[in-house]
Amino acid sequence: MDGNRIPRTECSELNGPHTLVRPRLTLVVPTRNERESVPLLLRALEPAFDGLPAEILFVDDSDDDTPETAARHARDCRMPVRMLHREKDAREGGLAGAVLAGARHARGEWALVMDADLQHPPEAAAALARTALGHGVDIVVGTRYAGSGSTGDGLDGPIRRLVSRGSTLVTKAVFPHRLAGVSDPMSGLFAFRTAAIDLDRLSPLGFKVLLELLVRHPGARVAEVSYRFAPRAAGTSKASLREGLRFLRHLARLRRPGATGRTESGRHAGPGRPGMSATARFLAFGLIGVSGIAVNTAALWFFHTVAGVQHLVSATLATQVSSLWNFALLETLVYHGGRGGGRRAVLMRGLAFLALNNLLLLGRLPFLEWLLHTGMGLLTANVVSLVALFVARFLFSDLVIYRGPRDHGARRDPVRVLVAPGSVPPGTPKPAATAQATAQAASQATAPAPEPKSSAGHPKRPRYLTYRYDIAGTVTIGSQIRLPELEFFRAQWVPPDSCDITVRVGDVGRRFPRHRAVMTEIPGRGAPQPTTVQYEEQLGRLGANFRVDIGDPIAVLVSPFLARSPHVVYTNVLEALLRFVLVARGRMLLHSACVELGGTGVMLSALTDTGKTSTVLRLLSEHEGRFLSDDMTVVDAHGNALCFPKPLTISAHTLHAVRSDDLTPHEWHRLQRQSRLHSKEGRSFAFTLARHNLPIMSVNAVTQILVPPPKYAVDRLVSCRLSSAVKVTELFVIERGAPRLSDLGHEDTVSRLLVNTEDAYGFPPFRYFAPAITVAGLDHAQLRSREREVLTGFLSGVRSRVLASDRFGWADEIPRLLAADRPPTNGRPVPAADGHPWPHWEPEAPEGAPPLPMRSGALPPYTTLRSDSGASRENDAGGKTP
Repeated sequence: MDGNRIPRTECSELNGPHTLVRPRLTLVVPTRNERESVPLLLRALEPAFDGLPAEILFVDDSDDDTPETAARHARDCRMPVRMLHREKDAREGGLAGAVLAGARHARGEWALVMDADLQHPPEAAAALARTALGHGVDIVVGTRYAGSGSTGDGLDGPIRRLVSRGSTLVTKAVFPHRLAGVSDPMSGLFAFRTAAIDLDRLSPLGFKVLLELLVRHPGARVAEVSYRFAPRAAGTSKASLREGLRFLRHLARLRRPGATGRTESGRHAGPGRPGMSATARFLAFGLIGVSGIAVNTAALWFFHTVAGVQHLVSATLATQVSSLWNFALLETLVYHGGRGGGRRAVLMRGLAFLALNNLLLLGRLPFLEWLLHTGMGLLTANVVSLVALFVARFLFSDLVIYRGPRDHGARRDPVRVLVAPGSVPPGTPKPAATAQATAQAASQATAPAPEPKSSAGHPKRPRYLTYRYDIAGTVTIGSQIRLPELEFFRAQWVPPDSCDITVRVGDVGRRFPRHRAVMTEIPGRGAPQPTTVQYEEQLGRLGANFRVDIGDPIAVLVSPFLARSPHVVYTNVLEALLRFVLVARGRMLLHSACVELGGTGVMLSALTDTGKTSTVLRLLSEHEGRFLSDDMTVVDAHGNALCFPKPLTISAHTLHAVRSDDLTPHEWHRLQRQSRLHSKEGRSFAFTLARHNLPIMSVNAVTQILVPPPKYAVDRLVSCRLSSAVKVTELFVIERGAPRLSDLGHEDTVSRLLVNTEDAYGFPPFRYFAPAITVAGLDHAQLRSREREVLTGFLSGVRSRVLASDRFGWADEIPRLLAADRPPTNGRPVPAADGHPWPHWEPEAPEGAPPLPMRSGALPPYTTLRSDSGASRENDAGGKTP
């Protein structure tokens, strides 16, 4: 069936007009002789979708009075209800055709498909709708086979359950990659973003519309919501032997070469020459590999036999020769034009290819030595070891180094997202069924909610929070692991039981490995049941897993392995939570740098790895600036910026700005090595790996453990002083490119800063668990809206300009521009008179604002951080060790 041939019949309004002119979601409900079910469905949908911007669209193929019944009962429904009735000669495609017709007439940005017989419970459909509207995905699948999902009594008898489960397994076996991470591809309850789906490419047969969506859109991001399949409220099943045969025919047709996004010649468009399939690339790679083996063998013979070099050293040198040979042939013969990007891109691919071969060499040399001990000759053993690593080298080169831009969206998301209402987090021990446990549970039901247990399976683990931090007098954090990024805010006087966020160590997830990382969200039902988010990687409990109970307080539980990398804990988990708690309390954690130059508060914003850190260091050392922040700045709606002096990360292009005689020669050499790994290229490589089915958090944690990030307190890198707070009046968005200076409008500035801030959270798993965050009754969308409000207020008195440079010259231009424009508009913070050590938090309301009372554990929104001394100080974050 060609979707374009469906008659575009106008829908009729059954209960309009409504104030909801443009709903965000359209419930597409195919009906065929459902007059008994429609009234029950309408009565059940209204309370379930209360507060959701949704409409109901019946696509009716009935021969009875279902349309009249729907129109009569729709008058009492507060949701907009429409009807699209298809006459007999326009019912092409059956149920699938009805779904596509409904999607074409949907007014919402989302189309949610459900049956009319209540086997898809309205509460489950509403949970699906909330997930669709709140998560950044393209398809949401209602699953019966994951989390709290179940077929329940919805399938009549064991035969139907066996057929359903068997067909699901067969389908997943036929499409192992395109259905990866989808547990129920045969589900009839699903939603999709209409802009992300090309309806003209769909031509489903029978009931299995979702299968067609998933197979034909392999790059679409998918989330699942578990539900219990309910018994039919009325009517009879439309399933039959004829539908089963149609399903098999549909499966066979989808498996044909032209059906799943291939070229007309039946070959996938890959990163190599146009029309070259993966098989052809593999053969070409193999032929070049054979020539490389010959070159490697000849080089080994020369170095070992002629030059007399030790055999392992000779093998290492021969690898460099053959790697350069192979790369030259691959670049010119196989992958020519596959990535492009000019000389720099070719150089980066060459370095990556050389690094790959040397990394594999670490495993090949012991294997080579073992072969030699078995009595095999050197040249023969060398050839055997090279052949053994051929497949791994091809896969890495083809999928990572030469992965073309067109392939980036052509694979399923590596992390499976599951929303499981009513579930228990995987790996959580069940309480003993004793009278004592029952009585304890009953007493807890009426008592205030205790902090969730973090010692799953280990009741003897200590719960004491050794490290406590007070962030800008607004958020308190207690942790069992030291957080170097927050050491400036160490506040041991904070009571452990009054922390807003707690971090503890314990087992997270199930014991055994899994084939894919999964993010499980278990929506709470209010206190004392908070929303729980749990992230598990492929390594089971040995991996970098964590769980967050989003209540009061927010309780974070990290696995023992993840706890060994505090930098990953803070950057990938904790900072996102801190960001939104600050927003809920009237402040924003803005991705920016802030300095004070001659009494003027100056803020710098840029995308990651532009040159912001080196600019800050030069402004401090060459222009006597005072430091507030480099990576993140705490700001409020009144234009104030508060000191947030995280240790600076020194990447390769920032080394030239370091002006310190305090670093030892060993630290300088180590810094040079660390900065190469933690550079833009290193992060780009990490992002590339994150697109594959790898335990990326564990890989990141291992990397940080073996090669710690080059983080130093600012006053170890340059001679400078710190400023505790400043009113910002100048903002520069720095960019690389042809030199230019231009004013930036207020709305454009807000949008640019929000984009730059979001760019700082691009590494997984932030995007998977952020939609579940709720703080002080504000969900993720409301927190983002509040964040925009705070930023809008902060920028109301700030002059914003874009400053581009092709020579990293921002540190030269900014002071000149400030001196030419106007004299300083902001004095340094007034020293406090009470003699308390710096920093000292003191409430100070802006002019005209009513005074606010102090509260325990936090400061009122109007707070100024005042400095007792202009001199910099050493602390746990800025001492003599990084």
